[in-house]
Amino acid sequence: MIRTVVAGLDGSPESLAAADWAAREATSRGLPLRLVHAWAWQPYNYDPSGSLADADATEHWAERIPREASATLRRRYPRLPITADQIGAPAVPALLSAAEDAELLVLGSRGLGTVAGFAIGSVALAVVAAATRPVVLLRAGELATDEWQPDEGSEGSRNSGYRDVVLGLDLERPSDAVTAFAFGTASRRTAALRVVHSWYPPAIYGYAPVAVPADLGVELAANVRDALTQTLLPWQEKFPDVEVTADVRMGGAAAVLIEAASDASLLVVGRRTRGSSIGSHIGSVTHAAMHHAKAPIAVVPHD
Repeated sequence: MIRTVVAGLDGSPESLAAADWAAREATSRGLPLRLVHAWAWQPYNYDPSGSLADADATEHWAERIPREASATLRRRYPRLPITADQIGAPAVPALLSAAEDAELLVLGSRGLGTVAGFAIGSVALAVVAAATRPVVLLRAGELATDEWQPDEGSEGSRNSGYRDVVLGLDLERPSDAVTAFAFGTASRRTAALRVVHSWYPPAIYGYAPVAVPADLGVELAANVRDALTQTLLPWQEKFPDVEVTADVRMGGAAAVLIEAASDASLLVVGRRTRGSSIGSHIGSVTHAAMHHAKAPIAVVPHD
């Protein structure tokens, strides 16, 4: 069975930006695009004008969302196979079901306006926490040009190539699934890959970098960088076309990762899958990156 790239639609600007990103990603992967709009009739729904809506009106409005989105994308990407499905079910289970057979699922995330980052809605959080396939989150207004390097100080240009893909890697528990996703994405985009790892000095120095003697700090950083380089060697042999940079920084993992990805075309992070029903199932670093990273973020589940 051929996997698809799936985009979740709800009619919002965020989801339309996600659908366009998903169309570009599907094109680069040579896969079909599937648009999914999930809705479930509630006893009291209101139409956009603010008046009480009946079931027929709501269903008619809901049917327009995937139809109009697919028509727009077909004009932009005429060679891309696109299907659009409307599912009469709650959003979270419908999206999780659609993602099971997908290469990845792409969702929109409410922007924070002038504040960089995401305001993650309950649907996106629930889907990321439970999905078994990678989930990509996009802000409203995300454009193709945002992924490209600036051309002579202007906005991004395809002629300048993609901005870097940034991978957050945990040296203590590196994940093949997360690393493979990042290398594969960088390879398809002919983009450089920056692999970021944060570290703290030994506990005897506390958590203040200034407490570490300068020469010792240099030595410790070099040791961490060597360990990261060794971890990446097999992947560089597998993806010889990818230019890789090991980016080692002292500090908290979330803050380091968010800063490192400020100019990235995509940030790739992992999420450990857990059997417990307690908690959000999203680690603190990934959770922080989801809320505050400027770049689109791919959350890859792994054991």
